[in-house]
Amino acid sequence: MSRTSQPPRVLERMHALMHGLKHHMREAMHADGEGLGMMEARCLRYFAHHPGATQSDLVQHAGRDKAQIARIVKGLIERELLCGQPNPADGRSQVLRVSTKGSALQSKMQGHEAAFERRLMRGLDADERATLVALLERLEHNASAR
Repeated sequence: MSRTSQPPRVLERMHALMHGLKHHMREAMHADGEGLGMMEARCLRYFAHHPGATQSDLVQHAGRDKAQIARIVKGLIERELLCGQPNPADGRSQVLRVSTKGSALQSKMQGHEAAFERRLMRGLDADERATLVALLERLEHNASAR
């Protein structure tokens, strides 16, 4: 690479996209999220996709502090967005699932995510979309490789 050429700004572009997604979702949560915070929305999404998972499963998946996840889960249960029942494999924990009310809220948030994705993909044909997904999967794999 010559001294005058600039290296690709991949991380800057990825950061800008993530900032755009977060901004879009904050606006959606403000409009339709019933006071849900970003971590609460992510927690609700996790249990919507993993019904019967435990709080420990979410801690492991999210890589977040156990106490933080415990507070979020407790709040979601109190707001009747999550339901818990004793874990048959370990009576000290609960298996969690999204309640009917939580499912309706999660569906709204999925609608907002889908709208943002459609906006992002505007002007890309099917081949470009497939290439983009394949490249993102490779980046994700590279990021998690040690």
